[in-house]
Amino acid sequence: MSRNKVGIFGGTFDPFHFGHLNSMLSIADFFELDQIKAVPSNTTPGRIQTQGSSPEHRIEMLRLGIKGNEHLIEIDTQEIERGGVSYSIDTIKSYAKADDDLFLIIGMDQFSKFDKWKNFEEILGLVDLVVTSRPGTELPYSLEDWPAAVRGLVGDFDAKEAVLKNGQSIYFYQLEDVPVSSTEVRKKVRLGQDVQTLVPSGVEEYLRTNKLYESVQTHIGDFEKFTKFCEDVLNQNGGIQVKSYDLRHKEAPSEFTLIASGTSTRHTSALADHLTKEVKKQYGVWPEHIEGQGEGRWVVVDYGALIVHTFYDFVRQEYRLENLWTK
Repeated sequence: MSRNKVGIFGGTFDPFHFGHLNSMLSIADFFELDQIKAVPSNTTPGRIQTQGSSPEHRIEMLRLGIKGNEHLIEIDTQEIERGGVSYSIDTIKSYAKADDDLFLIIGMDQFSKFDKWKNFEEILGLVDLVVTSRPGTELPYSLEDWPAAVRGLVGDFDAKEAVLKNGQSIYFYQLEDVPVSSTEVRKKVRLGQDVQTLVPSGVEEYLRTNKLYESVQTHIGDFEKFTKFCEDVLNQNGGIQVKSYDLRHKEAPSEFTLIASGTSTRHTSALADHLTKEVKKQYGVWPEHIEGQGEGRWVVVDYGALIVHTFYDFVRQEYRLENLWTK
């Protein structure tokens, strides 16, 4: 009896979009997979919490998004049912019991930090890894571009496929893709822009009907008062030279902005972390978007009408962002 070839495709799917669907269908066709398991995560390790939709909404959007492809794609909600932080190794082990050939499908952004995944070596002993790259993102044509701890596991490598010493493989596949991300879709929805070309029709209708991703501004209300609240939080947590700017009379991406420095990259990230938690406690919302939290050199916390910048101090001096608003 032949073994089934099963792909595993995890993600938050917040929301599900054409990029997800195209990746699943393209990989299934190229590798002749019998089935793909679409696995919505509960909480992704290391993911910064932002304003998003509930697990129930995400599952329903996934169901609507794969409509017509149910013969190939099956939704598996085990990570949400388990609760807590979702680790791929736990999900993979549940599939390994069936003795199928497993293919774990991830993006280049995830592969670049794959050696930070929980039990990554064990994962590579149970699955073949398929690394996808979107247009504009180069595949790693040299082992020097790989995560350091993964290089030592390689037996042979020819740019598109690596054979590991344990017999498993890592494949690299360039997608012909619609350039779209869940972050972009959420932002467009908040701004009232059309997303029909970015998400399947059922998902687009679901977004409209359920009014998902509405701006946090509806919960915050008075942004002048909110800016003062955030300023106080940053000062109370050791922020250096905390400055606020009212930009309502200028052409700017927000009505207000805040800048603060930290004494180290860790302190800079901690400032942003404290801020988001205090805002959640006081106002009941997470930011619409966060960038830079991992490195901590320059963290941007976006609340719509207020954008907060926390810098490692020497980076702040290098960019002198304040000059944009004091001219």
